[in-house]
Amino acid sequence: MPITKAAKKALRQSRVKQERNYNTRTKYKRAMRDVVDAVKAGKPEEATKALSRAQKEIDMAAKKKVLSKKTAARRKSLLARTVSIGK
Repeated sequence: MPITKAAKKALRQSRVKQERNYNTRTKYKRAMRDVVDAVKAGKPEEATKALSRAQKEIDMAAKKKVLSKKTAARRKSLLARTVSIGK
């Protein structure tokens, strides 16, 4: 447990950041799952809409530094390929 006042504040800040990052991570992972589910269900229109939403969520995660830019690009590329193959 933190002892000094500064350490206590750092712990509070860390918990807030952890929760924020968790929410961002959950959003982009859910969006990715939606794309894959739509492709598996054979719904190309729904998959295209889900892809757009997933790309937005991935970009937001990269902007907030939850993901690196290169990882974000790789994930978006993978989803785009999945949708194009599924059509």
